[in-house]
Amino acid sequence: MELTVLVDNNTLIDRYFQGEPGLSYHITDAGKNILFDCGYSDLFIRNALKMGIDPRDLDCIAISHGHTDHTGGISPLLGFMMMSRIEGFPIKDHTFVCHPAALYPRTLEKTGIVGSHAGKEMIESEFMLRESEKPQWITDNVVFLGEVPTIFDFEERRRKAHLHTPGGIIVDTIPDDSALACRTEKGLVIIAGCSHAGICSTVEYAKEVCEEEKVVDVIGGMHLYSASDERISKVARYMKEISPERLHPCHCTGKRAVNLLAGIAPGEEVGVGLKLKY
Repeated sequence: MELTVLVDNNTLIDRYFQGEPGLSYHITDAGKNILFDCGYSDLFIRNALKMGIDPRDLDCIAISHGHTDHTGGISPLLGFMMMSRIEGFPIKDHTFVCHPAALYPRTLEKTGIVGSHAGKEMIESEFMLRESEKPQWITDNVVFLGEVPTIFDFEERRRKAHLHTPGGIIVDTIPDDSALACRTEKGLVIIAGCSHAGICSTVEYAKEVCEEEKVVDVIGGMHLYSASDERISKVARYMKEISPERLHPCHCTGKRAVNLLAGIAPGEEVGVGLKLKY
């Protein structure tokens, strides 16, 4: 399995790449091309093309959850695919995997829309949509975890926004928060979006779904930038207990947590252009 960072807060590898406060990864496994999250805008497409990664070759798009910094690029991707067809470029058949709630409208009182601007009908016009609360295997080694249960009491979910469901408007506990788990020869690699369900809970659930105890690496946002010192310490204690070979916290993890986790396991600073191979 190989992972390339298309969008992140930082740019580390090449001055021609650009970053934004969103997240997008390109993953290859068993000859399949997987896009995990789409960032805020079309930036992931522009970065990908500079890297020689063609979005038209995607086999699967998976979304960690419905927040705009992970879904804002869906509409530009739809436009890119449409223009490619007009220009006669070949495009693979591709699936779109997400939790059903990831496509529900969501709003925050002071901000307005904080969810995906691309709705279900738009997505079904281009992709074969697979909505599921249950784990969905993308390849023999890569699984979309579906709805992640919060297992640890200290990993409290935020409840600031509202989710506009078919049954009415409810307080948004971000039920759609998910991640990818990848089986490798050495053990599991967990790739998280924001870990609103809790990064420790996400790792534990990945171990259960994949029936694998060994964790090689944990990559992605851990949503600890505004967490208490006590919660960050408990996350660090958990990571020390599972003893991963590497750690790659980024996005919404926050400097305090990144600094603490750096003392538990080595890992490169995450930024646009970073490539990891397992």
